[in-house]
Amino acid sequence: MEKSDYIFGIRAVAEAIEAGKDIDKILVSKELKGDLIKELLDLARENRVLVRRVPSQTIDRITRKNHQGVLAILSAVTYYRLDHLVPQLYEEGRLPFIIVLDGITDVRNFGAIARTAECVGADAIVIHEHGSVSVGGDAVKTSAGALHHIPVCRERSAAHAVKFLKENGYKVVAVSEKGAVDYTSVDYTDPVALVMGAEDVGISPEVLKLTECSAAIPMFGKIGSLNVSVAAGVLMYEVVRQRLANNFDID
Repeated sequence: MEKSDYIFGIRAVAEAIEAGKDIDKILVSKELKGDLIKELLDLARENRVLVRRVPSQTIDRITRKNHQGVLAILSAVTYYRLDHLVPQLYEEGRLPFIIVLDGITDVRNFGAIARTAECVGADAIVIHEHGSVSVGGDAVKTSAGALHHIPVCRERSAAHAVKFLKENGYKVVAVSEKGAVDYTSVDYTDPVALVMGAEDVGISPEVLKLTECSAAIPMFGKIGSLNVSVAAGVLMYEVVRQRLANNFDID
């Protein structure tokens, strides 16, 4: 990790939060206690900055300088808020198209999905705070720079994001090898959100229950599922195909 990718020290990190720096997460030593650290944690919570309690050795591996048990890892992009972005898309007269990632952790898969999402003109990618991929320099490189051009929203949970999208008129489609319908039979000409699940366990049951339908890509070989970034690409271009066939403007 480059020195420019992080800030360390209690005061320095607090100042970074107050200045509105784009912070991916803050690492705080498990051993730290006291008023100063409580103030920092409260400040992080107020500004929706993710905090992880870790052993001091974890921070030592990043820097051996006097970090005081606190280190903020800066984000490579500016995170957007879904509750700000959704009304903006409607105001602009767009037919919204959003990708929700439920537990994607592999940087290469995330970068590939982001690259395709930008190419098809998707409006945003949604990730969640805990147990999800970080948008660091590696992710930006893997996306071929696409993450500088497509908004990324980091929400409390995928379930929270899906509920919000449904309340705002989106058809939310889960993409799963166990899906009940063929992916080509779903109508994607409404405001739509595609939900892609984690590489190992797929979409969580909680999120799956909230989706409008579950779509599957037919498999004809001996392997039961596609890589998540490939599956996402197939679905994204089906959205584009249907919208172009109906003469919708997808720019």
